[in-house]
Amino acid sequence: MFATIRNAFKVKEIRNKIFFTLGIFIVYRLGAQIAAPGIDAASLTKISQSGLIPLLDTVSGGGLANYSIFSMGVSPYITAQIVVQLLQMDIIPKFVEWSKQGEVGRRKLNQVTRYLTIVLGFLQSIGITAGFNALSQYKLVKTPNLSTYLTIGIILTGGTMLLTWLGEQITDKGIGNGISMLIFAGIIARLPDGIYQLVSEQIINQDSGSLWLGILFLVAIAVVIFLIVQFTTFMQQANRKIPIRYTRRAVGGGSESYLPLKVNVAGVIPVIFASSFIVTPQTILMVFQGKYGDTGWYQTLSNIFSMQTTTGAIIYTVLIVLFTFFYAFVQVNPQKVSENLQKQGSYIPSVWPGNSTEKYLSSVLMRLSTVGALFLGVIALLPQLAANIWGLPQSIGLGGTSLLIVVGVALETARQLDGLLMKRKYVGFIRE
Repeated sequence: MFATIRNAFKVKEIRNKIFFTLGIFIVYRLGAQIAAPGIDAASLTKISQSGLIPLLDTVSGGGLANYSIFSMGVSPYITAQIVVQLLQMDIIPKFVEWSKQGEVGRRKLNQVTRYLTIVLGFLQSIGITAGFNALSQYKLVKTPNLSTYLTIGIILTGGTMLLTWLGEQITDKGIGNGISMLIFAGIIARLPDGIYQLVSEQIINQDSGSLWLGILFLVAIAVVIFLIVQFTTFMQQANRKIPIRYTRRAVGGGSESYLPLKVNVAGVIPVIFASSFIVTPQTILMVFQGKYGDTGWYQTLSNIFSMQTTTGAIIYTVLIVLFTFFYAFVQVNPQKVSENLQKQGSYIPSVWPGNSTEKYLSSVLMRLSTVGALFLGVIALLPQLAANIWGLPQSIGLGGTSLLIVVGVALETARQLDGLLMKRKYVGFIRE
């Protein structure tokens, strides 16, 4: 990967794309420091210590900790994307028609996604603001009235749309994969604070007798993280090659190729979506904390949907597993793949074209998704359990989610750079 980056900086065109992407990151981080109007900074600090904001910040990239104009991050856009993809599965005929129209249909679906992002972003921003402000011990909004909530909702929604546009610019003019790159940048920006928090608890604030134990503990954590990163990288790159044969091919061309299916077909989307999904009940419960905070049903629901409890962590993992199966079949539609193979005059050896191919691909995808879902669930659950059992900082508990996103985006970025370098070599060869 480092060799790929070094070679990329040697090419002016690719180097400009990298600098353009870094420029977008700077704008992103500056915006994450601009607080929304009407917010009480002292109350925000107290809310940050409650444990909910770190989970929300996984997707917003640290913007919510400052309640900045980028507090919602790209979470509403990701949710809107998933909803639109769901509606393409024979639910809304017009969306199904657009999905088959190529570039023209893709633009129409993207437009619908943007409109839905505005609606979701506005509702989510007002809901979270009202939820935090409803806490009896915190008063997030200085003057809680309709005008203030509408102003905050419009500003935070505008911040989400600006981030969405910046992500599209990275995709078009930068190194690609724009939305995921913004989430990646937000997580990396929060890494130094997480490291300092861990070091201060294990070394700086310890007496001399516990100093060496703290150092050994940090070394053990570093070794475990290294091994987890290696395992995550291996799993993210693992794939199953299904042999494909062609009934007609040009003379001199190969008659056999492969259809690669990744073990983790869904990527990091299930992790991001599960994070957003489990936050919604927590946000709703905050509205009722002042009046029902001491009741049994409230305490039960709070434990179920809290990432700081073992029950909440398990539910979060189950959501990841379910979304992995679901999104894998959204990403790789066996019916469409079967139809495309027939149109190309190709087939899978020992499998009849048509329905048999579709069933075969579905079974393979199901087995791969089982492994991929268990992988994502374990990586997301283990750090959280470690934080709950050994009392590690909350940043460690969310480290599994962040790790999956960082490794996945890093590998995809490396592939993007390799593709740009390869494309340049081919272009140079043709010109010569």
